[in-house]
Amino acid sequence: MRENVKSFASEFFVTGDPLIYGADVSIGLTLIAVVAGMTYFKKWNWLWREWLTTVDHKKIGIMYILSAFLMLFRGGVDALLMRTQLAMPELSFLEPDHYNQIFTTHGVIMILFMAMPFMFGLFNVMVPLQIGARDVAFPFLNSLSFWLFFAGAMLFNLSFVIGGSPDAGWLAYPPYSELMYNPGVGQDFYIWGIQISGIGSLMTGINFIVTILKMRAPGMRLMKMPMFPWSVLSSCIAIIFSFPILTATLALLFLDRYAGAHFFTLDGGGNPMMYINLIWMWGHPEVYIIVLPAFGIFSEIVSTFSKKKLFGYKSMVYAMMIISVLSFLVWAHHFFTMGSGADVNAFFALTTMLIAIPTGVKVFNWLFTMFRGKITFETPMLWTIGFIPCFVTGGLTGVLLSVAPADFQFHNSYFLIAHFHHVIIGGVVFGYFAGLYYWWPKLFGFKLNERIGKWAFWFWNIGFYLCFMPQYALGLMGMTRRVVSYSWDKGWWEMNLVSTIGAALMGIAFLFQVWQIAHGVKHSAANRDTTGDPWNGRTLEWSIPSPAPYYNFAVLPNVSSQDEWWEEKQRMEQGGAAAQSQLYTGKLEPIHMPKNSAIPILMSACCFVAGFGFVFHWQWFIIAGISGLAICMLKHSFNHDTDYYIPVEEIRSSEASKGRWTV
Repeated sequence: MRENVKSFASEFFVTGDPLIYGADVSIGLTLIAVVAGMTYFKKWNWLWREWLTTVDHKKIGIMYILSAFLMLFRGGVDALLMRTQLAMPELSFLEPDHYNQIFTTHGVIMILFMAMPFMFGLFNVMVPLQIGARDVAFPFLNSLSFWLFFAGAMLFNLSFVIGGSPDAGWLAYPPYSELMYNPGVGQDFYIWGIQISGIGSLMTGINFIVTILKMRAPGMRLMKMPMFPWSVLSSCIAIIFSFPILTATLALLFLDRYAGAHFFTLDGGGNPMMYINLIWMWGHPEVYIIVLPAFGIFSEIVSTFSKKKLFGYKSMVYAMMIISVLSFLVWAHHFFTMGSGADVNAFFALTTMLIAIPTGVKVFNWLFTMFRGKITFETPMLWTIGFIPCFVTGGLTGVLLSVAPADFQFHNSYFLIAHFHHVIIGGVVFGYFAGLYYWWPKLFGFKLNERIGKWAFWFWNIGFYLCFMPQYALGLMGMTRRVVSYSWDKGWWEMNLVSTIGAALMGIAFLFQVWQIAHGVKHSAANRDTTGDPWNGRTLEWSIPSPAPYYNFAVLPNVSSQDEWWEEKQRMEQGGAAAQSQLYTGKLEPIHMPKNSAIPILMSACCFVAGFGFVFHWQWFIIAGISGLAICMLKHSFNHDTDYYIPVEEIRSSEASKGRWTV
């Protein structure tokens, strides 16, 4: 019996690597500290009531953003481990198998479990406020979307200590991901972690399309909507068409592994190229899914800190929608070297060049907005200005990669790694940082320390260029992706060392951001936003108190222009003491709100259990998880006590305490 238990434990838990043992200890100590702290301060009931069962879109957004920061830490540690291994020739800091696992998990975590939740967090906290809505269209579905994402992320990350991480690359190309060449459970963790999370992402896309189309404030026609909701709409349209492709593709791969199907195995009559086509039919739109909302954020920030109306509003809208469509017509440029033929390569080269045009339109619009503007350089604007040269570099190198003959030289090299990170970090991550700094006072009611924020900004930017600019040269010198070691005679070590130093500087920048948040919380009373409009903003979210009330708007606004809050301030200033608001003209009435629900977190827990069962082929886990999921759905179907009304007196008291409502 003892030997059986010992044998099971040695196969079930990841062993043999000191780095993983260290991670196990740190995870265990962190969990003990959290449980002990929650118990000591008697916060379990508060956690359950206020957060775990909430359907408030703002709290769900905060949980998304917190999860994204945790995943940024995990993915960043993976990056530092890889760069340490490559800092000098012939190092053995990481074993080859461990290195394969790390670059696989780094890519998956950063794209699907960091960028996506960061994006969804900003969707949640700001879209309803910007369009004058009190909530999203489907609050219950919104909560379920978050918890499905979280369950998928936790299932994927569990592979680090149980079973073993996936190691077939972040897109899991066959035959590396097939059972013959990858018999462990790591690839099954990959499949089910992404599947569960991806279903939540699809739900979010549907939810925000309906929210934007059906819940805008009176008078807010689509062409009067702020730019951020437009970017969200274009991103969500791409989500609902691309994520079903990912779901189907991973389902086929799982059938190959679990049921002996041969969709992607040549020996069984399948074709691995079919997988590569399918995964990039999702994968390239995914790049634009995560970058389009960043474009919307930059548009809001440039207009606010230039104190000017956004230049070329309609052209920005059309550019985003065109990008959303064209993103589905460029996927084959990821495998120009795989024998598709000259005609196919020419078509996809052309579409790739075409998509650069609407992308360039936006850059010029931002520059013209800043032209002759009264620019101030607070932290959100710094991130925006830092983004422009970085993203332009990534875009120009992307155009180089779109030239099929040139791609035969660049393909699979570190040139591609540098390009991809220029676009994702310079475009996506910088954009989400800018948005978080910009909307932080609206979320939490206080501003973050500008001095610490600027230190973080400069460390991020200097570290970024030190890390990735040498990689363009390394790619041209012949260094390929996924190299775990290299010899002294290659002549690569100097640039690899500089690249590793740059990665370390970005790690220090992240620590500055953690310090900035901790400092902000400690000194929140001194930095309290009492105006609700600390940046002199232009859109509706700045017309309500900070932090935003749980019902968002005491009275729904009446919108007549694109920058309605800016126009309202101008009217009030010109009208003097006798001026009357044209934005809020209605009477206080009871507000209809959704009740909290425990069902979303329970459903996600059931999905986690079922996914874990599929990973290890434990039928009783699968049955338990699916049965629990069915029971939760049945329970919710017969639950009619899902909403309530906030009485007028409670609204008046809440508003009066902030000096905002006197009717």
